[in-house]
Amino acid sequence: MRTAVELIDQYGTTQLSMRNLGQQLGVEAMSLYRYVRGREDLLEAIVAGMLHDVETSLEEGITEHWQGYLQTLAHRMRDIALEHPQAFPLVATRHPATPWLRPPLRSLELVESFIGTLCGYGFTDEQIAETYRAFSSFLLGQLLLESAVRGAETSPVEEPLDEGGATVPNADENVDLSEKPNITRMQSLLSEDRGLDEFETSLENLLDRLDLMLSQ
Repeated sequence: MRTAVELIDQYGTTQLSMRNLGQQLGVEAMSLYRYVRGREDLLEAIVAGMLHDVETSLEEGITEHWQGYLQTLAHRMRDIALEHPQAFPLVATRHPATPWLRPPLRSLELVESFIGTLCGYGFTDEQIAETYRAFSSFLLGQLLLESAVRGAETSPVEEPLDEGGATVPNADENVDLSEKPNITRMQSLLSEDRGLDEFETSLENLLDRLDLMLSQ
């Protein structure tokens, strides 16, 4: 996985193939199938690894206020975009495993922790869902832009290639939520399509901020 990320950092995602990865490691491409079932599994593993690093870096009790938690999480996500601008679009554009895993917060563990943390700060389920949508939309737009400025390819999502029995990443019915009580409780709220409301709210906030700037 580390070598795959290095290849992506240097040449971009489109140049990552099992053959190129095998050459970089000095082995035949077929030998890689002992560890992953194909390029799709490899890409999913890369995304999971980067998000796991974000989750483990969020120290419990790092702040007494919810704003500090969101600031810390946002900066951890930005670290990925800056350190691996070519790989970050994978986090943002890969097919989600479930409809409520909005990019770039597309990890069950990370979303479960996000919900639980905000719940601990006194947020209601409705407030958590609204915060999750607004926060993820902000991160996605800002960090994709920063990645693109640094040369990342932000092409449309590729169709999953089922090679070697690789797991197709958008098979919702196979996702096990038995150990994710927060997501299970909020599944319907997180799955709602509120795109138009989010767009209007974000636009109004932007106009209000510009109006304040011009009035000062």
